[in-house]
Amino acid sequence: MFRISQYMRELVSPTPIGEARKPSGPVVIWNLIRRCNLTCKHCYSISADRDFPGELATDEVFAVMDDLRAFGVPVLILSGGEPLLRPDIFEISKRAKEMGFYVGLSTNGTLIDEANIGAIAEIGYDYVGVSIDGIRETHDRFRRRDGAFDASMHGIGLCRQHGIKVGLRFTMTQDNASELPQLLSLMDEQGVDKFYLSHLNYAGRGNRNRKTDVVHQTTRWAMDMLFETCLDDVKAGRRREFVTGNNDADAVYLLHWAQSRFPGRIAHLRQKLAQWGGNSSGVNIANIDNLGNVHPDTFWWHYDLGNVRDRPFSAIWSDNSDPLMAGLRKRPRPVEGRCGACHYLDVCGGNTRVRAHQLTGNVWSEDPACYLSDGEIGLCADPADTAARAGAASAPPRPPARNRVHVAPPAGGGEA
Repeated sequence: MFRISQYMRELVSPTPIGEARKPSGPVVIWNLIRRCNLTCKHCYSISADRDFPGELATDEVFAVMDDLRAFGVPVLILSGGEPLLRPDIFEISKRAKEMGFYVGLSTNGTLIDEANIGAIAEIGYDYVGVSIDGIRETHDRFRRRDGAFDASMHGIGLCRQHGIKVGLRFTMTQDNASELPQLLSLMDEQGVDKFYLSHLNYAGRGNRNRKTDVVHQTTRWAMDMLFETCLDDVKAGRRREFVTGNNDADAVYLLHWAQSRFPGRIAHLRQKLAQWGGNSSGVNIANIDNLGNVHPDTFWWHYDLGNVRDRPFSAIWSDNSDPLMAGLRKRPRPVEGRCGACHYLDVCGGNTRVRAHQLTGNVWSEDPACYLSDGEIGLCADPADTAARAGAASAPPRPPARNRVHVAPPAGGGEA
């Protein structure tokens, strides 16, 4: 996740370059249930409105939570499917809060109503994220349910009325990108605290719809709009959050965007972004699916690291013998092509690797969704790029050629 607001504040009001903070453990996104009342076009878990056998029971969930807390996991994002369909969701949530986790609820929002908003508010979720794919007609088409937009907005309104921090999550594709301005206006109208733009990742149902991924120019247009909106927010002293996910090239693009607006702060921003380091799948981000399988993140459901019924999460996550995990944790990562030669590898971290894996079978090949030009990533002479790389001297030197590490698709693969 790229926190635009955090780095926009660094441009407006820089803070000292201190020691990089190391999280006590990974953020765990936990798909507690696969069942969902919707069948969204871009669903990575390929959910459906039916029960799926073999899901973790309540006592098993509690045992895993004990291990996660002892291992230092600070954040649990409870997801699905639709987590509100799980009968014990409030029992799980209450225990998570009592254990000291930061607890987020990732929902489609349609099931938040007057009957359960009291229970939701009582839990004290630190954040409730609601997926919105556009204005009414577009959202309902993506969600394949008439009335889904109105139901989700009603749920958002109830959360706001009860003082719950709530955010909009928008997965951008070629079919809905044009509605980004309207969604940002909706954020204002509804008093929403956070806006999360997710670039389409080639996994799950999104993998079958990869032809609808936005073209690179549209991505740049969208990022310009988010940057400008966020800058206005910061200058106005507002504390809303703007973040993006699934394309860490956004951080490099911010450096170029900032060059004409904050030319004297590019070196500072570069250092701050290098401290962040880009993509953290398999490092500071983890996923547990509904069956207890552990993955490097939510888009790697076709690649299992182990199951919490067989080994504790702490043991699975500490095991570097898996070639994918070893590569994801290597700095710099053993990426190839444009990614391997990029002058901003320390900022982006080689981006999310699942797209390369889905398209080529080689997890380390260049990311096909990087929307920056060769000049912008330092692969050829580009006068417009020279100034934007002013901070490069403070970054670690680009490493020599590395051994290539390939991770073949798992035997049998599984639907992705």
